[in-house]
Amino acid sequence: MSSVARSRRLQVKLPAAILAATLTCLSCVAPAQTVDDDGGLPSASLDLPKDLTIFGKSDPNVRKATAVINGTIITGTDIDQRLALVIAANGGKVPEEEKERLRLQVLRNLIDETLQIQEAAANDIKIDKAEIEQSYERVAANFRQSPAQFETYLRQQGSSSASIKRQIEGELAWSRLLRRNVQPFVNVGEDEVRSVVDRLKAAKGSDEFRIGEIYLSATPENAQQISTNARNIIEQIKQGGSFQAYARQFSEASTAAVGGDLGWVRPGQLPDELAQAASDMSVGQIAGPIGVPGGFSIIYVMDKRKVLTADPRDAVMSLKQLSVAFPKGTTRDQVNSRAAAFAAATKEIKGCGAATTVGQQLGADVVDNDNVRVRDLPPQLQEMLLGLQIGESTPPFGSIDDGVRVLVLCGRDDPQDASQPSFDQIMAQMEDDRVNKRARIYLRDLRRDAVIDYN
Repeated sequence: MSSVARSRRLQVKLPAAILAATLTCLSCVAPAQTVDDDGGLPSASLDLPKDLTIFGKSDPNVRKATAVINGTIITGTDIDQRLALVIAANGGKVPEEEKERLRLQVLRNLIDETLQIQEAAANDIKIDKAEIEQSYERVAANFRQSPAQFETYLRQQGSSSASIKRQIEGELAWSRLLRRNVQPFVNVGEDEVRSVVDRLKAAKGSDEFRIGEIYLSATPENAQQISTNARNIIEQIKQGGSFQAYARQFSEASTAAVGGDLGWVRPGQLPDELAQAASDMSVGQIAGPIGVPGGFSIIYVMDKRKVLTADPRDAVMSLKQLSVAFPKGTTRDQVNSRAAAFAAATKEIKGCGAATTVGQQLGADVVDNDNVRVRDLPPQLQEMLLGLQIGESTPPFGSIDDGVRVLVLCGRDDPQDASQPSFDQIMAQMEDDRVNKRARIYLRDLRRDAVIDYN
């Protein structure tokens, strides 16, 4: 690695799979959240893991029908390729006994997707291939790959570009159908919005949560089976699976397309069962299955804050990162020796100006970014950075595979009191909530009226 410090955009590596993030937004047309008011959703860029395990290969020429939905065939290959996406999004950590259950859920998802595309077509809504290709290119770009390179990657995972493009088509078609056939008939009165504004002001300083939800519908006849399925999903997530990927594939709520993200909600906006569970949870915890009207929910606390109150984690920092990579084959003793020298040198850094000089002396890579929001960083780094003064650096962190690095705090813009959502934002959020509820009923009716033959 060159000893010349290179100034480019800072990228703090996060321990998450970019495929899981991509699976939460393929078409990038996210349905509205299902809460009354929303303070905005923070986002962070994720890095693609370098050690994804490759599972099996599906022969694209073997196309045995598994289900026929109103004349449209879903083949075993369709299921295998979509299942491969779920497995890859979870780092390949899916036990063999779990795969068959996942196959059944993937089939149900493909049936819903087919019904949505069919209903859109029946209403003269057709998604142009060019539009699908544009969305696919954006997905490939998330992997820093060309469409052709991404297609090769998908084949290595046992999937295909056709599987992702089909999912994109389903999302675009359903979203467009709802905008035309449902949204125009949903109204929210000004008095209703003013009532929400008043409640929001009264709740200032109280807790609100950013919640992820996986909703599974159930009947009295299959409640035990659905509850067991929910517990299996929870176990997989606790073992390292992506909540967002499981939500996208298994949740029956309209927020499935955005990884189950409900946005920022206060306990009073949630069903009593979910509110009670969320109030007792910490950030990063998952709970369920929780019995709710019509089925079961799994909830995940993604974040937590105070209503209309400044949060230190919303501070925007100017950071400089020094990093040293370890060549392949470096022994642990060599790693420990170089890491110790790196730690000793960086401990003496007094300000960002000195950081560049120290980086050159160490042969370190130096990168900087003037727009890093604390909330978007891993929790361990958040705590370290919030305790620093300008010019101070974090202790070294990293691993043998990722190298060792430190962050130097060059500047910080502390947050002001959180602003209240505007009248129009609240109204739009309430309208979206009602559209989502009608969308669930719409899809339920499509399932009821469909002619489905299983093989």
